[in-house]
Amino acid sequence: MKLNLKELGDTAVWEAAGFKLPKYNIDEIKENTYNNPNWVHFGAGNIFRALTANMLQNILNDGKADRGVIAVGDEGIKEIYEPHDNLALLVTIKSDGSIEKTVIGSITEALSLSEDRHRLKEIFKNPGLQMVSFTITEKGYSLVDAKGEYLPEVMADFNEGPADAKSYMGRLAAMVYERYLSCKGPISLVSMDNCSQNGIKLQEAVAAYGRAWGEKGLVEKAFVDYLHDPQQVAFPWTMIDKITPRPDPQVRAMLKECGFEDVEDIITSRNTYAAPFVNAEEPEYLVIEDVFANGRPRLEEGGAIFTDRATVEAVERMKVCTCLNPLHTALAIYGCLLGYRLIADEMQDPQLRALIEKVGYQEGLPVVVDPGIINPKSFIDEVLQVRFPNPYMPDTPQRIACDTSQKLAIRFGETIKAYMESKALAVTDLKYIPLVLAGWCRYLMAVDDEGNAMALSPDPMLVEVTRHVQGISLGDKGSFHQQLKPILSNKAIFGVDLYEAGLASMVVDYFQQLVASKGAVRETLIKHLK
Repeated sequence: MKLNLKELGDTAVWEAAGFKLPKYNIDEIKENTYNNPNWVHFGAGNIFRALTANMLQNILNDGKADRGVIAVGDEGIKEIYEPHDNLALLVTIKSDGSIEKTVIGSITEALSLSEDRHRLKEIFKNPGLQMVSFTITEKGYSLVDAKGEYLPEVMADFNEGPADAKSYMGRLAAMVYERYLSCKGPISLVSMDNCSQNGIKLQEAVAAYGRAWGEKGLVEKAFVDYLHDPQQVAFPWTMIDKITPRPDPQVRAMLKECGFEDVEDIITSRNTYAAPFVNAEEPEYLVIEDVFANGRPRLEEGGAIFTDRATVEAVERMKVCTCLNPLHTALAIYGCLLGYRLIADEMQDPQLRALIEKVGYQEGLPVVVDPGIINPKSFIDEVLQVRFPNPYMPDTPQRIACDTSQKLAIRFGETIKAYMESKALAVTDLKYIPLVLAGWCRYLMAVDDEGNAMALSPDPMLVEVTRHVQGISLGDKGSFHQQLKPILSNKAIFGVDLYEAGLASMVVDYFQQLVASKGAVRETLIKHLK
Protein backbone atom coordinates (compact mmCIF):
# COMPACT_ATOMS: atom_id res chain seq x y z
CA MET A 1 0.00 0.00 0.00
CA LYS A 2 1.29 3.39 -1.05
CA LEU A 3 -0.12 6.72 0.10
CA ASN A 4 -1.76 8.16 -3.00
CA LEU A 5 -5.28 8.53 -4.38
CA LYS A 6 -4.96 5.75 -6.95
CA GLU A 7 -4.02 3.10 -4.38
CA LEU A 8 -6.54 4.47 -1.92
CA GLY A 9 -9.21 3.45 -4.40
CA ASP A 10 -8.83 -0.16 -3.29
CA THR A 11 -10.57 0.56 0.01
CA ALA A 12 -11.01 -3.08 0.98
CA VAL A 13 -7.24 -3.60 1.22
CA TRP A 14 -6.75 -0.54 3.43
CA GLU A 15 -9.68 -1.29 5.68
CA ALA A 16 -8.58 -4.91 6.07
CA ALA A 17 -5.22 -3.60 7.30
CA GLY A 18 -6.98 -1.45 9.91
CA PHE A 19 -6.72 1.98 8.26
CA LYS A 20 -9.51 4.53 8.75
CA LEU A 21 -10.24 6.21 5.41
CA PRO A 22 -11.94 9.52 4.50
CA LYS A 23 -15.72 9.11 4.28
CA TYR A 24 -16.24 11.98 1.87
CA ASN A 25 -15.57 12.55 -1.80
CA ILE A 26 -12.01 13.91 -1.83
CA ASP A 27 -12.24 15.22 -5.42
CA GLU A 28 -15.44 17.10 -4.65
CA ILE A 29 -13.97 18.67 -1.50
CA LYS A 30 -10.83 19.59 -3.45
CA GLU A 31 -12.84 21.35 -6.15
CA ASN A 32 -14.98 23.23 -3.62
CA THR A 33 -11.87 24.42 -1.79
CA TYR A 34 -10.03 25.45 -4.94
CA ASN A 35 -12.93 27.58 -6.15
CA ASN A 36 -13.93 29.09 -2.83
CA PRO A 37 -11.25 28.62 -0.15
CA ASN A 38 -12.10 29.55 3.41
CA TRP A 39 -9.03 28.29 5.32
CA VAL A 40 -5.32 28.48 4.62
CA HIS A 41 -2.67 27.16 7.01
CA PHE A 42 1.00 28.21 7.11
CA GLY A 43 3.46 25.68 8.53
CA ALA A 44 2.31 22.28 7.28
CA GLY A 45 4.20 20.15 9.80
CA ASN A 46 3.34 17.43 12.27
CA ILE A 47 1.08 19.37 14.65
CA PHE A 48 -0.94 20.64 11.69
CA ARG A 49 -1.45 17.18 10.24
CA ALA A 50 -2.04 15.45 13.57
CA LEU A 51 -4.39 17.99 15.13
CA THR A 52 -6.02 20.62 12.91
CA ALA A 53 -6.11 18.72 9.60
CA ASN A 54 -7.40 15.63 11.42
CA MET A 55 -9.96 17.76 13.25
CA LEU A 56 -11.25 18.99 9.90
CA GLN A 57 -11.20 15.42 8.58
CA ASN A 58 -13.63 14.37 11.30
CA ILE A 59 -15.91 17.31 10.50
CA LEU A 60 -15.88 16.39 6.80
CA ASN A 61 -16.61 12.76 7.68
CA ASP A 62 -19.72 13.92 9.55
CA GLY A 63 -20.88 15.99 6.56
CA LYS A 64 -20.61 19.25 8.54
CA ALA A 65 -18.19 20.95 6.14
CA ASP A 66 -17.79 21.07 2.39
CA ARG A 67 -14.26 22.46 2.06
CA GLY A 68 -10.82 21.39 3.13
CA VAL A 69 -7.70 23.33 4.15
CA ILE A 70 -4.88 24.63 1.96
CA ALA A 71 -1.39 24.05 3.34
CA VAL A 72 1.43 26.55 2.81
CA GLY A 73 5.07 25.88 3.56
CA ASP A 74 8.59 26.62 2.47
CA GLU A 75 10.37 25.35 -0.64
CA GLY A 76 10.31 21.72 0.53
CA ILE A 77 6.56 21.38 0.89
CA LYS A 78 5.99 20.06 -2.64
CA GLU A 79 8.43 17.20 -2.09
CA ILE A 80 6.56 16.17 1.05
CA TYR A 81 2.98 16.46 -0.20
CA GLU A 82 2.82 16.08 -3.99
CA PRO A 83 4.02 12.43 -4.25
CA HIS A 84 1.16 11.49 -1.92
CA ASP A 85 -1.57 13.60 -3.57
CA ASN A 86 -1.64 15.78 -0.43
CA LEU A 87 -2.68 12.83 1.73
CA ALA A 88 -1.17 12.25 5.16
CA LEU A 89 -1.19 9.35 7.59
CA LEU A 90 -1.80 9.92 11.28
CA VAL A 91 -0.73 7.15 13.66
CA THR A 92 -2.29 7.77 17.07
CA ILE A 93 -0.32 5.95 19.77
CA LYS A 94 -2.41 5.23 22.83
CA SER A 95 -1.00 4.67 26.30
CA ASP A 96 -2.13 1.04 26.33
CA GLY A 97 0.02 0.34 23.28
CA SER A 98 -2.83 0.18 20.80
CA ILE A 99 -2.70 2.33 17.70
CA GLU A 100 -5.12 3.98 15.32
CA LYS A 101 -4.16 4.57 11.67
CA THR A 102 -6.00 7.38 9.88
CA VAL A 103 -5.54 8.50 6.28
CA ILE A 104 -6.18 12.24 6.18
CA GLY A 105 -7.62 13.73 2.99
CA SER A 106 -8.68 17.18 4.24
CA ILE A 107 -5.56 18.92 2.84
CA THR A 108 -6.54 19.92 -0.69
CA GLU A 109 -3.48 21.86 -1.87
CA ALA A 110 0.15 22.20 -0.77
CA LEU A 111 1.64 25.53 -1.83
CA SER A 112 5.13 26.97 -1.58
CA LEU A 113 5.30 30.42 -0.05
CA SER A 114 7.99 31.45 -2.54
CA GLU A 115 7.02 29.49 -5.64
CA ASP A 116 3.22 29.81 -5.64
CA ARG A 117 2.73 33.52 -5.12
CA HIS A 118 0.21 33.88 -7.92
CA ARG A 119 -2.07 31.18 -6.48
CA LEU A 120 -1.66 32.58 -2.97
CA LYS A 121 -2.60 36.07 -4.16
CA GLU A 122 -5.66 34.57 -5.83
CA ILE A 123 -6.66 32.88 -2.57
CA PHE A 124 -6.13 35.99 -0.45
CA LYS A 125 -8.19 38.08 -2.88
CA ASN A 126 -11.16 35.72 -2.49
CA PRO A 127 -13.78 37.47 -0.29
CA GLY A 128 -14.83 34.10 1.15
CA LEU A 129 -11.45 33.44 2.79
CA GLN A 130 -12.14 33.38 6.52
CA MET A 131 -9.07 32.14 8.38
CA VAL A 132 -5.32 32.02 7.89
CA SER A 133 -3.73 29.95 10.64
CA PHE A 134 -0.11 29.29 11.59
CA THR A 135 2.11 26.70 13.25
CA ILE A 136 5.52 28.13 12.38
CA THR A 137 7.07 28.05 15.93
CA GLU A 138 7.56 31.12 18.09
CA LYS A 139 10.71 32.04 16.15
CA GLY A 140 8.62 32.48 13.02
CA TYR A 141 7.15 35.71 14.37
CA SER A 142 10.45 37.26 15.39
CA LEU A 143 11.75 40.10 13.24
CA VAL A 144 14.89 40.82 15.26
CA ASP A 145 18.22 39.15 16.10
CA ALA A 146 19.71 38.44 19.52
CA LYS A 147 20.72 42.11 19.82
CA GLY A 148 17.17 43.29 19.23
CA GLU A 149 18.03 44.65 15.78
CA TYR A 150 15.88 43.99 12.74
CA LEU A 151 17.09 41.07 10.61
CA PRO A 152 18.61 42.08 7.24
CA GLU A 153 15.81 40.51 5.18
CA VAL A 154 13.22 42.28 7.35
CA MET A 155 14.91 45.65 6.89
CA ALA A 156 15.14 45.01 3.15
CA ASP A 157 11.39 44.36 3.01
CA PHE A 158 10.68 47.44 5.12
CA ASN A 159 12.59 49.54 2.60
CA GLU A 160 11.47 47.85 -0.64
CA GLY A 161 7.79 47.36 0.10
CA PRO A 162 5.36 44.49 -0.47
CA ALA A 163 5.88 43.92 -4.22
CA ASP A 164 8.81 41.53 -3.82
CA ALA A 165 8.88 40.78 -0.08
CA LYS A 166 11.26 37.97 0.82
CA SER A 167 10.97 37.51 4.61
CA TYR A 168 8.30 35.13 5.92
CA MET A 169 6.19 37.73 7.71
CA GLY A 170 6.84 40.19 4.89
CA ARG A 171 5.29 37.82 2.35
CA LEU A 172 2.30 37.33 4.63
CA ALA A 173 1.83 41.09 5.07
CA ALA A 174 2.13 41.52 1.30
CA MET A 175 -0.65 38.99 0.71
CA VAL A 176 -2.88 40.73 3.26
CA TYR A 177 -2.20 43.94 1.33
CA GLU A 178 -3.29 42.20 -1.87
CA ARG A 179 -6.57 41.36 -0.14
CA TYR A 180 -6.96 44.95 1.01
CA LEU A 181 -6.40 46.30 -2.52
CA SER A 182 -8.72 43.72 -4.09
CA CYS A 183 -11.76 43.72 -1.85
CA LYS A 184 -10.85 45.22 1.54
CA GLY A 185 -12.37 42.00 2.85
CA PRO A 186 -12.19 41.10 6.53
CA ILE A 187 -9.88 38.25 7.53
CA SER A 188 -8.67 36.48 10.68
CA LEU A 189 -5.01 35.60 11.19
CA VAL A 190 -4.75 32.88 13.83
CA SER A 191 -1.51 31.76 15.46
CA MET A 192 -1.80 28.21 16.74
CA ASP A 193 1.77 28.07 17.99
CA ASN A 194 2.59 26.94 21.49
CA CYS A 195 3.60 30.31 22.92
CA SER A 196 2.05 32.80 25.30
CA GLN A 197 -0.24 35.48 23.84
CA ASN A 198 0.44 34.16 20.36
CA GLY A 199 -2.15 36.44 18.79
CA ILE A 200 -0.26 39.51 19.90
CA LYS A 201 3.04 38.15 18.56
CA LEU A 202 1.49 37.63 15.13
CA GLN A 203 -0.29 40.98 15.18
CA GLU A 204 2.85 42.90 16.13
CA ALA A 205 4.85 41.20 13.38
CA VAL A 206 2.33 41.96 10.62
CA ALA A 207 1.69 45.49 11.91
CA ALA A 208 5.43 46.26 11.85
CA TYR A 209 5.47 45.81 8.07
CA GLY A 210 2.33 47.88 7.59
CA ARG A 211 3.77 50.66 9.70
CA ALA A 212 7.14 50.66 7.91
CA TRP A 213 5.52 50.60 4.47
CA GLY A 214 3.03 53.28 5.45
CA GLU A 215 5.74 55.62 6.71
CA LYS A 216 7.61 55.28 3.40
CA GLY A 217 4.49 55.67 1.26
CA LEU A 218 4.85 52.15 -0.11
CA VAL A 219 1.24 51.21 0.69
CA GLU A 220 -1.99 53.16 0.94
CA LYS A 221 -2.19 54.92 4.28
CA ALA A 222 -5.57 53.34 5.03
CA PHE A 223 -3.92 49.88 4.95
CA VAL A 224 -2.29 50.63 8.31
CA ASP A 225 -5.72 51.43 9.77
CA TYR A 226 -7.10 48.24 8.19
CA LEU A 227 -4.50 46.15 10.03
CA HIS A 228 -5.40 47.75 13.35
CA ASP A 229 -9.18 47.40 12.97
CA PRO A 230 -10.31 44.12 14.63
CA GLN A 231 -13.48 44.24 12.54
CA GLN A 232 -11.26 43.97 9.46
CA VAL A 233 -8.24 41.96 10.59
CA ALA A 234 -8.65 39.85 13.74
CA PHE A 235 -5.83 38.11 15.62
CA PRO A 236 -7.46 35.55 17.97
CA TRP A 237 -5.36 34.03 20.75
CA THR A 238 -5.15 30.25 21.03
CA MET A 239 -3.82 27.47 23.24
CA ILE A 240 -2.73 24.28 21.51
CA ASP A 241 -1.49 21.09 23.13
CA LYS A 242 -0.62 17.77 21.53
CA ILE A 243 2.71 15.92 21.55
CA THR A 244 3.86 14.95 18.04
CA PRO A 245 7.45 13.67 18.31
CA ARG A 246 9.69 12.60 15.48
CA PRO A 247 8.63 9.47 13.57
CA ASP A 248 9.36 6.48 15.77
CA PRO A 249 11.24 3.39 14.45
CA GLN A 250 8.67 1.15 16.15
CA VAL A 251 5.90 2.87 14.23
CA ARG A 252 7.82 2.51 10.96
CA ALA A 253 8.23 -1.22 11.60
CA MET A 254 4.57 -1.65 12.49
CA LEU A 255 3.46 0.14 9.32
CA LYS A 256 5.75 -2.00 7.17
CA GLU A 257 4.37 -5.11 8.80
CA CYS A 258 0.81 -4.26 7.82
CA GLY A 259 1.79 -3.52 4.22
CA PHE A 260 2.19 0.27 4.24
CA GLU A 261 5.24 1.15 2.14
CA ASP A 262 5.71 4.94 2.48
CA VAL A 263 7.53 4.92 5.79
CA GLU A 264 10.91 6.44 5.01
CA ASP A 265 11.86 10.08 5.58
CA ILE A 266 11.68 12.43 2.65
CA ILE A 267 14.81 14.57 2.36
CA THR A 268 13.87 17.90 0.79
CA SER A 269 16.00 20.18 -1.37
CA ARG A 270 16.60 22.25 1.77
CA ASN A 271 18.00 19.17 3.51
CA THR A 272 15.09 18.93 5.93
CA TYR A 273 13.47 15.63 6.89
CA ALA A 274 9.81 14.71 6.98
CA ALA A 275 7.91 11.45 6.85
CA PRO A 276 4.61 10.78 5.04
CA PHE A 277 3.20 9.81 8.43
CA VAL A 278 3.07 11.51 11.80
CA ASN A 279 2.89 9.66 15.12
CA ALA A 280 1.14 11.44 17.97
CA GLU A 281 -0.40 10.95 21.37
CA GLU A 282 -4.17 10.72 21.72
CA PRO A 283 -4.94 13.68 24.05
CA GLU A 284 -5.25 17.05 22.33
CA TYR A 285 -6.49 20.54 23.10
CA LEU A 286 -7.23 23.52 20.88
CA VAL A 287 -8.78 26.52 22.62
CA ILE A 288 -9.47 29.57 20.44
CA GLU A 289 -10.58 33.12 21.21
CA ASP A 290 -13.87 33.53 19.37
CA VAL A 291 -13.21 36.84 17.61
CA PHE A 292 -13.35 36.36 13.85
CA ALA A 293 -13.79 39.14 11.35
CA ASN A 294 -15.26 37.11 8.47
CA GLY A 295 -16.79 34.04 10.04
CA ARG A 296 -14.80 30.84 10.58
CA PRO A 297 -14.68 27.09 9.94
CA ARG A 298 -16.83 25.16 12.44
CA LEU A 299 -13.91 23.59 14.27
CA GLU A 300 -15.98 23.16 17.42
CA GLU A 301 -17.63 20.26 15.58
CA GLY A 302 -14.23 18.54 15.71
CA GLY A 303 -13.43 19.27 19.35
CA ALA A 304 -11.98 22.80 19.36
CA ILE A 305 -13.19 25.04 22.17
CA PHE A 306 -14.14 28.62 21.32
CA THR A 307 -14.21 31.08 24.19
CA ASP A 308 -13.10 34.58 25.24
CA ARG A 309 -9.53 35.90 25.47
CA ALA A 310 -9.37 35.79 29.27
CA THR A 311 -10.28 32.09 29.24
CA VAL A 312 -7.74 31.27 26.53
CA GLU A 313 -5.06 33.01 28.59
CA ALA A 314 -6.18 31.18 31.74
CA VAL A 315 -5.97 27.81 29.97
CA GLU A 316 -2.53 28.65 28.64
CA ARG A 317 -1.31 29.75 32.09
CA MET A 318 -2.81 26.63 33.67
CA LYS A 319 -0.86 24.43 31.27
CA VAL A 320 2.42 26.37 31.12
CA CYS A 321 2.67 27.52 34.74
CA THR A 322 1.23 24.57 36.61
CA CYS A 323 -0.22 21.48 35.02
CA LEU A 324 2.21 20.34 32.31
CA ASN A 325 5.26 22.40 31.44
CA PRO A 326 6.76 22.70 34.96
CA LEU A 327 6.43 18.94 35.39
CA HIS A 328 8.13 18.34 32.04
CA THR A 329 11.03 20.60 33.02
CA ALA A 330 11.45 18.89 36.39
CA LEU A 331 11.64 15.51 34.65
CA ALA A 332 14.05 16.91 32.06
CA ILE A 333 16.53 18.25 34.63
CA TYR A 334 16.60 15.23 36.90
CA GLY A 335 16.22 12.78 34.02
CA CYS A 336 19.44 14.08 32.49
CA LEU A 337 21.26 13.89 35.82
CA LEU A 338 20.10 10.32 36.41
CA GLY A 339 20.85 9.07 32.91
CA TYR A 340 17.32 8.59 31.58
CA ARG A 341 16.67 8.65 27.83
CA LEU A 342 12.87 8.59 27.83
CA ILE A 343 10.32 10.66 29.73
CA ALA A 344 8.09 7.57 29.96
CA ASP A 345 10.83 5.63 31.77
CA GLU A 346 11.16 8.42 34.33
CA MET A 347 7.53 7.91 35.27
CA GLN A 348 8.49 4.48 36.63
CA ASP A 349 11.01 6.13 38.99
CA PRO A 350 9.33 6.54 42.42
CA GLN A 351 11.29 9.65 43.39
CA LEU A 352 10.82 11.46 40.09
CA ARG A 353 7.15 10.64 39.96
CA ALA A 354 6.75 11.85 43.54
CA LEU A 355 8.62 15.05 42.71
CA ILE A 356 6.33 16.09 39.87
CA GLU A 357 3.24 15.02 41.79
CA LYS A 358 4.24 17.36 44.61
CA VAL A 359 5.20 20.20 42.25
CA GLY A 360 1.86 19.87 40.44
CA TYR A 361 -0.72 18.87 43.02
CA GLN A 362 0.79 20.19 46.24
CA GLU A 363 2.47 23.44 45.18
CA GLY A 364 0.89 24.36 41.86
CA LEU A 365 -2.81 23.66 42.27
CA PRO A 366 -3.34 25.99 45.28
CA VAL A 367 -2.51 29.01 43.09
CA VAL A 368 -3.60 27.83 39.64
CA VAL A 369 -6.04 30.01 37.73
CA ASP A 370 -9.00 27.76 36.97
CA PRO A 371 -10.10 28.52 33.39
CA GLY A 372 -13.48 26.90 33.98
CA ILE A 373 -13.60 25.02 30.68
CA ILE A 374 -10.85 22.53 31.63
CA ASN A 375 -10.43 21.25 35.19
CA PRO A 376 -6.80 21.77 36.31
CA LYS A 377 -6.65 18.68 38.52
CA SER A 378 -8.14 16.50 35.79
CA PHE A 379 -5.59 17.95 33.37
CA ILE A 380 -2.70 16.97 35.70
CA ASP A 381 -4.29 13.56 36.22
CA GLU A 382 -4.23 12.97 32.47
CA VAL A 383 -0.65 14.22 32.18
CA LEU A 384 0.62 11.93 34.93
CA GLN A 385 -1.54 8.89 34.25
CA VAL A 386 -1.84 8.89 30.45
CA ARG A 387 0.52 11.27 28.68
CA PHE A 388 3.92 11.16 30.37
CA PRO A 389 3.87 7.38 31.09
CA ASN A 390 3.06 6.48 27.47
CA PRO A 391 6.04 4.24 26.54
CA TYR A 392 5.22 4.58 22.85
CA MET A 393 5.84 8.33 22.79
CA PRO A 394 9.63 8.65 22.32
CA ASP A 395 10.15 11.99 24.06
CA THR A 396 13.46 12.56 25.82
CA PRO A 397 14.53 14.63 28.84
CA GLN A 398 17.41 15.92 26.73
CA ARG A 399 14.98 17.47 24.24
CA ILE A 400 12.79 18.97 26.97
CA ALA A 401 15.91 20.41 28.66
CA CYS A 402 16.62 22.66 25.67
CA ASP A 403 16.41 26.40 26.46
CA THR A 404 15.59 25.79 30.14
CA SER A 405 16.87 29.24 31.11
CA GLN A 406 14.14 30.72 28.90
CA LYS A 407 11.41 28.61 30.51
CA LEU A 408 11.98 28.82 34.26
CA ALA A 409 10.44 32.28 34.71
CA ILE A 410 7.07 31.26 33.35
CA ARG A 411 7.08 27.61 34.44
CA PHE A 412 8.08 28.25 38.07
CA GLY A 413 8.45 32.01 38.55
CA GLU A 414 4.74 32.67 38.18
CA THR A 415 3.91 30.19 40.95
CA ILE A 416 6.57 31.76 43.18
CA LYS A 417 5.06 35.20 42.54
CA ALA A 418 1.59 33.89 43.38
CA TYR A 419 2.85 32.59 46.72
CA MET A 420 4.59 35.90 47.42
CA GLU A 421 1.36 37.80 46.75
CA SER A 422 -0.90 35.39 48.65
CA LYS A 423 -2.25 36.23 52.08
CA ALA A 424 -3.02 32.60 52.84
CA LEU A 425 0.22 31.02 51.64
CA ALA A 426 3.88 31.65 52.47
CA VAL A 427 6.53 31.44 49.77
CA THR A 428 8.73 29.50 52.19
CA ASP A 429 6.07 26.76 52.12
CA LEU A 430 7.49 25.86 48.71
CA LYS A 431 9.84 22.88 49.07
CA TYR A 432 9.79 21.06 45.76
CA ILE A 433 9.98 23.90 43.24
CA PRO A 434 13.22 25.05 44.97
CA LEU A 435 14.45 21.46 44.68
CA VAL A 436 13.88 21.62 40.91
CA LEU A 437 15.72 24.95 40.67
CA ALA A 438 18.63 23.54 42.67
CA GLY A 439 18.62 20.56 40.33
CA TRP A 440 19.03 22.90 37.37
CA CYS A 441 22.05 24.54 39.01
CA ARG A 442 23.47 21.05 39.59
CA TYR A 443 22.69 20.15 35.95
CA LEU A 444 24.77 23.15 34.79
CA MET A 445 27.89 21.41 36.13
CA ALA A 446 27.59 19.04 33.12
CA VAL A 447 28.31 16.02 35.31
CA ASP A 448 25.74 13.29 35.95
CA ASP A 449 25.00 11.61 39.26
CA GLU A 450 27.70 9.01 38.62
CA GLY A 451 30.33 11.69 38.10
CA ASN A 452 30.49 11.23 34.33
CA ALA A 453 30.66 14.12 31.87
CA MET A 454 27.20 14.95 30.56
CA ALA A 455 26.30 16.92 27.44
CA LEU A 456 24.09 19.92 28.12
CA SER A 457 21.16 20.64 25.86
CA PRO A 458 21.28 23.83 23.77
CA ASP A 459 20.41 26.99 25.70
CA PRO A 460 21.16 30.63 24.81
CA MET A 461 22.40 31.35 28.34
CA LEU A 462 24.69 28.34 28.82
CA VAL A 463 27.92 30.34 28.54
CA GLU A 464 26.68 32.92 31.03
CA VAL A 465 25.37 30.55 33.70
CA THR A 466 27.78 27.62 33.50
CA ARG A 467 30.81 29.79 34.25
CA HIS A 468 29.50 30.35 37.79
CA VAL A 469 29.60 26.61 38.61
CA GLN A 470 32.74 25.66 36.69
CA GLY A 471 34.92 25.60 39.80
CA ILE A 472 32.61 23.30 41.73
CA SER A 473 33.33 19.57 41.90
CA LEU A 474 31.45 16.66 43.43
CA GLY A 475 32.42 16.36 47.07
CA ASP A 476 33.10 20.08 47.57
CA LYS A 477 31.85 21.59 50.81
CA GLY A 478 30.54 25.07 51.35
CA SER A 479 27.42 27.17 51.17
CA PHE A 480 28.01 28.03 47.49
CA HIS A 481 26.16 31.35 47.90
CA GLN A 482 29.00 33.24 46.26
CA GLN A 483 29.03 31.04 43.16
CA LEU A 484 25.24 30.76 42.81
CA LYS A 485 24.17 34.31 43.66
CA PRO A 486 24.64 35.67 40.10
CA ILE A 487 22.31 32.93 38.89
CA LEU A 488 19.74 32.93 41.68
CA SER A 489 19.40 36.71 41.75
CA ASN A 490 18.79 36.94 37.99
CA LYS A 491 15.18 37.99 37.47
CA ALA A 492 15.48 37.34 33.75
CA ILE A 493 15.93 33.63 34.52
CA PHE A 494 13.47 33.03 37.34
CA GLY A 495 11.06 35.94 36.97
CA VAL A 496 12.06 36.98 40.49
CA ASP A 497 15.24 37.50 42.48
CA LEU A 498 15.25 34.32 44.57
CA TYR A 499 17.08 36.18 47.35
CA GLU A 500 14.34 38.81 47.50
CA ALA A 501 11.75 36.05 47.33
CA GLY A 502 13.26 34.30 50.34
CA LEU A 503 14.02 31.04 48.51
CA ALA A 504 17.71 31.37 47.68
CA SER A 505 19.00 29.84 50.93
CA MET A 506 16.78 26.80 50.42
CA VAL A 507 18.00 26.38 46.83
CA VAL A 508 21.64 26.70 47.90
CA ASP A 509 21.10 24.17 50.70
CA TYR A 510 19.59 21.68 48.26
CA PHE A 511 22.46 22.32 45.85
CA GLN A 512 24.98 21.57 48.57
CA GLN A 513 23.29 18.23 49.16
CA LEU A 514 23.17 17.46 45.42
CA VAL A 515 26.94 17.94 44.99
CA ALA A 516 28.01 16.13 48.17
CA SER A 517 29.26 13.05 46.32
CA LYS A 518 28.60 10.65 43.51
CA GLY A 519 25.05 9.39 43.91
CA ALA A 520 24.06 12.48 45.91
CA VAL A 521 21.31 13.42 43.44
CA ARG A 522 19.52 10.15 44.09
CA GLU A 523 20.18 10.36 47.84
CA THR A 524 18.79 13.90 48.00
CA LEU A 525 15.64 12.94 46.15
CA ILE A 526 15.09 9.96 48.44
CA LYS A 527 15.65 12.14 51.50
CA HIS A 528 13.09 14.78 50.53
CA LEU A 529 10.55 12.60 48.73
CA LYS A 530 9.92 9.84 51.23
